[in-house]
Amino acid sequence: MASITLDHLAHAYRPDPRGPQDYALKEINHVWRQGGAYALLGPSGCGKTTLLNIISGLVTPTQGRILFDGKDVTNLPTEARNIAQVFQFPVVYDTMTVRENLAFPLKNRHLPREAIARRVEEIAARLDMTRVLDRKASNLTADAKQKISLGRGLVRADVAAILFDEPLTVIDPHLKWQLRSTLKELHRALDLTMIYVTHDQTEALTFADTVVVMHDGAVVQTGTPEELFERPAHTFVGHFIGSPGMNVLPARVEGRLAHIGNVAVALARAYPALPAGERIELGVRPEFATLARAGTGLPVSVKRIDDIGRARIARVEIAGHPAAAMVPDGLSLDGDRAGLTLEPRQIHIYAGGVLVPGQGGA
Repeated sequence: MASITLDHLAHAYRPDPRGPQDYALKEINHVWRQGGAYALLGPSGCGKTTLLNIISGLVTPTQGRILFDGKDVTNLPTEARNIAQVFQFPVVYDTMTVRENLAFPLKNRHLPREAIARRVEEIAARLDMTRVLDRKASNLTADAKQKISLGRGLVRADVAAILFDEPLTVIDPHLKWQLRSTLKELHRALDLTMIYVTHDQTEALTFADTVVVMHDGAVVQTGTPEELFERPAHTFVGHFIGSPGMNVLPARVEGRLAHIGNVAVALARAYPALPAGERIELGVRPEFATLARAGTGLPVSVKRIDDIGRARIARVEIAGHPAAAMVPDGLSLDGDRAGLTLEPRQIHIYAGGVLVPGQGGA
Protein backbone atom coordinates (compact mmCIF):
# COMPACT_ATOMS: atom_id res chain seq x y z
CA MET A 1 0.00 0.00 0.00
CA ALA A 2 1.26 3.46 -0.85
CA SER A 3 0.50 7.13 -1.03
CA ILE A 4 1.01 8.39 -4.57
CA THR A 5 2.47 11.83 -5.29
CA LEU A 6 2.15 13.47 -8.71
CA ASP A 7 4.87 16.13 -8.80
CA HIS A 8 4.59 18.62 -11.72
CA LEU A 9 3.53 15.68 -13.88
CA ALA A 10 2.76 16.27 -17.58
CA HIS A 11 2.98 14.25 -20.78
CA ALA A 12 3.04 14.88 -24.54
CA TYR A 13 3.11 12.12 -27.13
CA ARG A 14 4.87 14.33 -29.67
CA PRO A 15 8.65 14.70 -29.18
CA ASP A 16 8.77 18.51 -29.30
CA PRO A 17 5.77 19.96 -27.42
CA ARG A 18 5.59 23.72 -27.84
CA GLY A 19 2.62 24.64 -25.74
CA PRO A 20 -0.28 23.34 -23.62
CA GLN A 21 -2.16 22.29 -26.75
CA ASP A 22 0.52 19.65 -27.44
CA TYR A 23 0.13 17.93 -24.06
CA ALA A 24 -2.19 14.94 -23.67
CA LEU A 25 -1.78 15.43 -19.92
CA LYS A 26 -1.34 18.95 -18.59
CA GLU A 27 0.63 19.62 -15.41
CA ILE A 28 -0.72 17.95 -12.28
CA ASN A 29 0.37 18.31 -8.67
CA HIS A 30 -1.44 16.10 -6.21
CA VAL A 31 -1.04 13.60 -3.40
CA TRP A 32 -3.29 10.57 -3.19
CA ARG A 33 -3.40 9.13 0.30
CA GLN A 34 -2.61 5.53 1.15
CA GLY A 35 -5.74 3.39 1.28
CA GLY A 36 -7.89 5.87 -0.66
CA ALA A 37 -10.49 4.92 -3.28
CA TYR A 38 -10.05 7.24 -6.28
CA ALA A 39 -11.80 7.54 -9.62
CA LEU A 40 -10.42 9.24 -12.71
CA LEU A 41 -13.56 10.45 -14.46
CA GLY A 42 -13.93 12.10 -17.85
CA PRO A 43 -14.87 11.56 -21.50
CA SER A 44 -12.79 9.62 -24.00
CA GLY A 45 -9.55 11.42 -24.88
CA CYS A 46 -9.43 13.56 -21.72
CA GLY A 47 -6.11 12.08 -20.48
CA LYS A 48 -7.29 9.69 -17.77
CA THR A 49 -5.82 6.54 -19.34
CA THR A 50 -2.54 8.39 -20.00
CA LEU A 51 -2.37 9.27 -16.31
CA LEU A 52 -3.16 5.68 -15.29
CA ASN A 53 -0.43 4.39 -17.63
CA ILE A 54 2.09 6.80 -16.08
CA ILE A 55 1.18 5.54 -12.60
CA SER A 56 1.54 1.94 -13.75
CA GLY A 57 4.86 2.52 -15.53
CA LEU A 58 3.61 1.81 -19.05
CA VAL A 59 4.33 5.46 -19.99
CA THR A 60 7.26 7.63 -18.83
CA PRO A 61 6.07 11.24 -18.39
CA THR A 62 7.54 14.07 -20.45
CA GLN A 63 8.06 16.09 -17.29
CA GLY A 64 7.69 15.74 -13.54
CA ARG A 65 7.92 12.83 -11.15
CA ILE A 66 5.71 10.15 -9.63
CA LEU A 67 6.48 8.96 -6.10
CA PHE A 68 5.20 5.97 -4.13
CA ASP A 69 5.52 6.66 -0.39
CA GLY A 70 8.11 9.34 -1.20
CA LYS A 71 10.21 7.06 -3.42
CA ASP A 72 10.75 8.29 -7.00
CA VAL A 73 9.46 5.54 -9.33
CA THR A 74 9.25 7.69 -12.48
CA ASN A 75 11.73 5.59 -14.44
CA LEU A 76 11.00 2.22 -12.86
CA PRO A 77 9.32 -0.44 -15.02
CA THR A 78 5.86 -1.75 -14.19
CA GLU A 79 7.12 -4.93 -12.54
CA ALA A 80 9.26 -2.91 -10.10
CA ARG A 81 6.32 -0.81 -8.83
CA ASN A 82 4.47 -3.56 -6.99
CA ILE A 83 1.06 -2.74 -8.45
CA ALA A 84 -1.84 -4.80 -9.76
CA GLN A 85 -3.87 -3.91 -12.84
CA VAL A 86 -7.36 -4.88 -14.00
CA PHE A 87 -8.12 -4.03 -17.62
CA GLN A 88 -11.29 -3.38 -19.62
CA PHE A 89 -11.23 -6.87 -21.10
CA PRO A 90 -10.62 -9.77 -18.71
CA VAL A 91 -7.11 -11.25 -18.64
CA VAL A 92 -7.44 -14.88 -17.55
CA TYR A 93 -5.83 -18.22 -18.36
CA ASP A 94 -8.63 -20.28 -19.93
CA THR A 95 -6.81 -23.58 -19.44
CA MET A 96 -6.54 -23.02 -15.69
CA THR A 97 -9.25 -23.37 -13.08
CA VAL A 98 -10.56 -20.35 -11.23
CA ARG A 99 -8.50 -21.42 -8.21
CA GLU A 100 -5.33 -21.67 -10.31
CA ASN A 101 -5.96 -18.25 -11.88
CA LEU A 102 -6.36 -16.60 -8.49
CA ALA A 103 -3.32 -18.37 -7.09
CA PHE A 104 -1.05 -17.54 -10.03
CA PRO A 105 0.22 -14.10 -8.80
CA LEU A 106 0.97 -15.58 -5.37
CA LYS A 107 2.79 -18.62 -6.73
CA ASN A 108 5.00 -16.30 -8.79
CA ARG A 109 6.05 -14.69 -5.52
CA HIS A 110 6.76 -18.07 -3.94
CA LEU A 111 4.35 -17.70 -1.04
CA PRO A 112 3.81 -20.81 1.13
CA ARG A 113 1.16 -23.17 -0.19
CA GLU A 114 -1.03 -22.81 2.91
CA ALA A 115 -0.94 -18.98 2.70
CA ILE A 116 -1.89 -19.13 -0.98
CA ALA A 117 -4.82 -21.43 -0.28
CA ARG A 118 -6.14 -19.20 2.51
CA ARG A 119 -5.90 -16.02 0.44
CA VAL A 120 -7.53 -17.60 -2.62
CA GLU A 121 -10.42 -18.88 -0.51
CA GLU A 122 -10.86 -15.43 1.08
CA ILE A 123 -10.96 -13.51 -2.21
CA ALA A 124 -13.16 -16.15 -3.89
CA ALA A 125 -15.66 -15.85 -1.02
CA ARG A 126 -15.71 -12.06 -1.28
CA LEU A 127 -16.36 -12.32 -5.03
CA ASP A 128 -19.00 -15.07 -4.57
CA MET A 129 -16.93 -17.52 -6.63
CA THR A 130 -16.33 -20.30 -4.10
CA ARG A 131 -18.65 -22.73 -5.88
CA VAL A 132 -16.78 -22.37 -9.21
CA LEU A 133 -13.22 -22.47 -7.85
CA ASP A 134 -12.45 -25.80 -9.50
CA ARG A 135 -14.07 -25.06 -12.87
CA LYS A 136 -12.00 -24.21 -15.94
CA ALA A 137 -12.08 -20.50 -16.75
CA SER A 138 -12.87 -21.32 -20.40
CA ASN A 139 -16.32 -22.58 -19.37
CA LEU A 140 -17.36 -19.35 -17.64
CA THR A 141 -19.26 -16.29 -18.85
CA ALA A 142 -17.60 -12.96 -19.62
CA ASP A 143 -18.98 -11.62 -16.33
CA ALA A 144 -17.36 -14.45 -14.35
CA LYS A 145 -14.07 -14.05 -16.23
CA GLN A 146 -13.95 -10.38 -15.30
CA LYS A 147 -14.54 -11.35 -11.67
CA ILE A 148 -11.50 -13.66 -11.97
CA SER A 149 -9.52 -10.73 -13.36
CA LEU A 150 -10.68 -8.57 -10.45
CA GLY A 151 -9.74 -11.34 -8.04
CA ARG A 152 -6.24 -11.65 -9.46
CA GLY A 153 -5.76 -7.92 -8.87
CA LEU A 154 -7.06 -8.19 -5.30
CA VAL A 155 -5.39 -11.41 -4.20
CA ARG A 156 -2.02 -9.82 -3.43
CA ALA A 157 -2.11 -8.20 0.00
CA ASP A 158 1.23 -6.39 -0.45
CA VAL A 159 0.50 -4.29 -3.54
CA ALA A 160 1.19 -0.54 -3.53
CA ALA A 161 -2.01 0.13 -5.51
CA ILE A 162 -4.62 -1.56 -7.67
CA LEU A 163 -5.42 0.17 -10.97
CA PHE A 164 -8.73 -0.45 -12.72
CA ASP A 165 -9.09 0.62 -16.37
CA GLU A 166 -12.81 0.64 -17.27
CA PRO A 167 -13.20 -2.82 -15.64
CA LEU A 168 -16.99 -3.13 -15.95
CA THR A 169 -17.38 -2.31 -19.66
CA VAL A 170 -18.04 -5.94 -20.63
CA ILE A 171 -20.29 -6.64 -17.64
CA ASP A 172 -24.05 -6.91 -18.16
CA PRO A 173 -25.80 -3.75 -16.88
CA HIS A 174 -27.83 -5.59 -14.21
CA LEU A 175 -24.60 -6.96 -12.66
CA LYS A 176 -22.64 -3.70 -12.69
CA TRP A 177 -24.24 -2.37 -9.52
CA GLN A 178 -23.47 -5.62 -7.69
CA LEU A 179 -19.81 -5.59 -8.75
CA ARG A 180 -19.38 -1.91 -7.88
CA SER A 181 -20.77 -2.64 -4.43
CA THR A 182 -18.44 -5.63 -4.12
CA LEU A 183 -15.41 -3.50 -5.03
CA LYS A 184 -16.43 -0.90 -2.46
CA GLU A 185 -16.76 -3.55 0.24
CA LEU A 186 -13.39 -5.03 -0.73
CA HIS A 187 -11.76 -1.62 -0.49
CA ARG A 188 -13.09 -1.12 3.02
CA ALA A 189 -12.07 -4.62 4.10
CA LEU A 190 -8.60 -4.74 2.53
CA ASP A 191 -7.45 -1.10 2.99
CA LEU A 192 -5.82 -0.91 -0.45
CA THR A 193 -5.13 2.17 -2.58
CA MET A 194 -7.47 1.81 -5.56
CA ILE A 195 -7.59 3.98 -8.68
CA TYR A 196 -10.54 3.44 -11.01
CA VAL A 197 -10.69 4.90 -14.54
CA THR A 198 -14.13 5.39 -16.06
CA HIS A 199 -16.23 7.67 -18.26
CA ASP A 200 -19.36 6.65 -16.33
CA GLN A 201 -20.29 9.09 -13.58
CA THR A 202 -22.41 6.49 -11.76
CA GLU A 203 -19.45 4.10 -11.52
CA ALA A 204 -17.15 6.89 -10.31
CA LEU A 205 -19.52 8.38 -7.74
CA THR A 206 -20.60 5.04 -6.24
CA PHE A 207 -17.08 3.59 -6.02
CA ALA A 208 -14.78 6.45 -5.08
CA ASP A 209 -14.29 8.50 -1.93
CA THR A 210 -12.46 11.07 -4.07
CA VAL A 211 -13.21 11.73 -7.74
CA VAL A 212 -10.68 13.36 -10.07
CA VAL A 213 -12.56 14.97 -12.97
CA MET A 214 -10.53 15.41 -16.14
CA HIS A 215 -11.21 17.46 -19.26
CA ASP A 216 -8.97 18.19 -22.24
CA GLY A 217 -5.89 16.74 -20.54
CA ALA A 218 -6.32 18.69 -17.31
CA VAL A 219 -7.68 17.98 -13.85
CA VAL A 220 -10.53 20.46 -13.44
CA GLN A 221 -11.67 19.39 -9.97
CA THR A 222 -10.83 16.86 -7.29
CA GLY A 223 -13.34 16.23 -4.53
CA THR A 224 -15.93 14.02 -2.91
CA PRO A 225 -19.07 13.16 -4.90
CA GLU A 226 -21.00 15.63 -2.72
CA GLU A 227 -18.52 18.45 -3.42
CA LEU A 228 -18.65 17.85 -7.17
CA PHE A 229 -22.43 17.96 -7.16
CA GLU A 230 -22.98 20.83 -4.77
CA ARG A 231 -20.13 23.14 -5.79
CA PRO A 232 -18.73 22.40 -9.26
CA ALA A 233 -15.43 24.25 -9.64
CA HIS A 234 -15.80 24.35 -13.44
CA THR A 235 -18.77 24.44 -15.79
CA PHE A 236 -17.55 21.17 -17.33
CA VAL A 237 -17.96 19.44 -13.96
CA GLY A 238 -21.46 20.85 -13.67
CA HIS A 239 -22.36 19.60 -17.17
CA PHE A 240 -20.70 16.20 -16.85
CA ILE A 241 -21.95 15.23 -13.39
CA GLY A 242 -25.67 15.03 -12.84
CA SER A 243 -28.58 13.79 -14.93
CA PRO A 244 -29.52 16.17 -16.34
CA GLY A 245 -26.39 18.27 -15.88
CA MET A 246 -26.21 21.77 -14.45
CA ASN A 247 -27.90 24.61 -16.30
CA VAL A 248 -25.21 27.03 -17.52
CA LEU A 249 -26.55 30.32 -18.84
CA PRO A 250 -24.73 33.40 -20.16
CA ALA A 251 -25.23 36.24 -17.74
CA ARG A 252 -24.30 39.79 -16.81
CA VAL A 253 -23.60 40.17 -13.09
CA GLU A 254 -23.82 43.35 -11.06
CA GLY A 255 -23.35 42.96 -7.31
CA ARG A 256 -26.16 40.70 -6.05
CA LEU A 257 -28.03 40.59 -9.34
CA ALA A 258 -27.46 38.48 -12.43
CA HIS A 259 -29.15 39.31 -15.72
CA ILE A 260 -29.99 36.59 -18.23
CA GLY A 261 -31.03 38.71 -21.17
CA ASN A 262 -33.58 41.06 -19.63
CA VAL A 263 -34.45 38.69 -16.79
CA ALA A 264 -33.01 39.61 -13.38
CA VAL A 265 -31.99 36.86 -10.94
CA ALA A 266 -31.32 37.54 -7.24
CA LEU A 267 -28.06 36.11 -5.89
CA ALA A 268 -27.19 35.06 -2.34
CA ARG A 269 -23.69 36.55 -2.65
CA ALA A 270 -22.24 39.71 -4.14
CA TYR A 271 -19.82 39.72 -7.09
CA PRO A 272 -18.42 43.27 -7.17
CA ALA A 273 -15.37 42.66 -9.39
CA LEU A 274 -15.49 39.91 -12.00
CA PRO A 275 -12.50 39.32 -14.33
CA ALA A 276 -12.59 41.67 -17.31
CA GLY A 277 -12.92 40.11 -20.74
CA GLU A 278 -13.98 36.68 -19.46
CA ARG A 279 -17.18 34.84 -20.41
CA ILE A 280 -19.57 35.18 -17.45
CA GLU A 281 -22.11 32.43 -16.80
CA LEU A 282 -24.67 31.51 -14.18
CA GLY A 283 -24.89 27.87 -13.12
CA VAL A 284 -27.71 26.19 -11.23
CA ARG A 285 -28.60 22.52 -11.07
CA PRO A 286 -32.11 21.44 -12.18
CA GLU A 287 -32.68 20.08 -8.67
CA PHE A 288 -32.62 23.69 -7.41
CA ALA A 289 -34.81 25.10 -10.20
CA THR A 290 -38.56 24.55 -9.81
CA LEU A 291 -41.27 25.12 -12.38
CA ALA A 292 -44.24 27.22 -11.24
CA ARG A 293 -47.32 28.87 -12.67
CA ALA A 294 -46.83 31.86 -14.94
CA GLY A 295 -46.36 35.07 -12.95
CA THR A 296 -44.26 33.35 -10.28
CA GLY A 297 -40.50 33.78 -10.36
CA LEU A 298 -38.68 34.12 -13.68
CA PRO A 299 -40.70 33.96 -16.93
CA VAL A 300 -39.96 30.87 -19.05
CA SER A 301 -41.51 29.03 -21.97
CA VAL A 302 -42.01 25.26 -21.62
CA LYS A 303 -40.84 23.15 -24.55
CA ARG A 304 -41.67 19.72 -23.10
CA ILE A 305 -41.93 17.77 -19.86
CA ASP A 306 -40.11 14.45 -19.48
CA ASP A 307 -41.39 11.87 -17.00
CA ILE A 308 -38.38 9.82 -15.84
CA GLY A 309 -40.26 7.82 -13.20
CA ARG A 310 -38.72 9.26 -10.06
CA ALA A 311 -39.43 12.84 -11.18
CA ARG A 312 -40.73 15.05 -13.96
CA ILE A 313 -38.25 17.35 -15.66
CA ALA A 314 -39.32 20.40 -17.66
CA ARG A 315 -37.26 21.53 -20.63
CA VAL A 316 -37.69 25.28 -20.77
CA GLU A 317 -36.25 28.42 -22.33
CA ILE A 318 -35.31 31.46 -20.29
CA ALA A 319 -34.48 34.58 -22.33
CA GLY A 320 -33.95 32.26 -25.31
CA HIS A 321 -31.55 29.89 -23.53
CA PRO A 322 -32.40 26.21 -22.80
CA ALA A 323 -32.61 24.99 -19.21
CA ALA A 324 -34.02 22.11 -17.18
CA ALA A 325 -36.15 22.33 -14.04
CA MET A 326 -38.04 20.06 -11.67
CA VAL A 327 -41.82 19.87 -11.94
CA PRO A 328 -43.57 19.68 -8.55
CA ASP A 329 -46.37 17.16 -8.03
CA GLY A 330 -49.79 18.48 -8.89
CA LEU A 331 -48.62 21.41 -11.01
CA SER A 332 -50.74 22.00 -14.10
CA LEU A 333 -49.98 24.62 -16.69
CA ASP A 334 -52.11 26.66 -19.07
CA GLY A 335 -50.22 26.73 -22.37
CA ASP A 336 -46.46 26.94 -22.63
CA ARG A 337 -45.93 29.92 -20.34
CA ALA A 338 -44.67 29.29 -16.83
CA GLY A 339 -42.51 30.65 -14.04
CA LEU A 340 -39.23 29.42 -12.62
CA THR A 341 -38.01 29.74 -9.05
CA LEU A 342 -34.31 29.28 -8.23
CA GLU A 343 -32.71 28.67 -4.85
CA PRO A 344 -30.32 31.66 -4.54
CA ARG A 345 -27.80 29.79 -2.35
CA GLN A 346 -27.45 27.13 -5.05
CA ILE A 347 -26.63 29.59 -7.85
CA HIS A 348 -22.97 29.74 -8.90
CA ILE A 349 -21.18 32.33 -11.03
CA TYR A 350 -18.39 31.35 -13.44
CA ALA A 351 -15.82 33.42 -15.31
CA GLY A 352 -14.16 31.64 -18.24
CA GLY A 353 -15.69 28.39 -16.99
CA VAL A 354 -14.08 28.71 -13.53
CA LEU A 355 -16.10 29.16 -10.32
CA VAL A 356 -15.93 32.66 -8.85
CA PRO A 357 -16.31 32.92 -5.04
CA GLY A 358 -18.85 35.51 -4.01
CA GLN A 359 -18.76 37.82 -1.01
CA GLY A 360 -21.08 37.72 1.95
CA GLY A 361 -24.28 35.70 2.06
CA ALA A 362 -24.41 31.98 2.85
